Amino acid sequence: MISTFNLLFALKKAKILANGTAPIYLRITIEGDRLEFTTKRYINPSRWNASAQKMAGSHEEARTFNQYLKTLEQQVYDAHRQLIEARQPVTVQCLKDKVLGKSDTAEIKMLVPIFKEHNRRIAALVGKEYAAGT
Repeated sequence: MISTFNLLFALKKAKILANGTAPIYLRITIEGDRLEFTTKRYINPSRWNASAQKMAGSHEEARTFNQYLKTLEQQVYDAHRQLIEARQPVTVQCLKDKVLGKSDTAEIKMLVPIFKEHNRRIAALVGKEYAAGT
């Protein structure tokens, strides 16, 4: 059973770009294990409210930005719930993979097996749709 699960959004001041914006990272902590990944959103550091973990202001840009962060937060909570319901181990890496749509059970196809499968299918059609020279 998980005793601690926390997530927060943080401004990465160490990665400020030339245009003056810095990336917002999502930090997930489970049982003291921490993992950070980018939200793919950038903000001017003066507009970031660290205590509220959102963009300061009430204009349309701030509402859209904060709605994106809330949606991402909800995706993390949903993925956490799904892992618990499926009785799978809940680790920071499993949770990140679930949120980002990565799966370790996905089949990785290499180039040679793809060509072998293609050639097998074409060979089965020789005389019907293709000539032997094809």
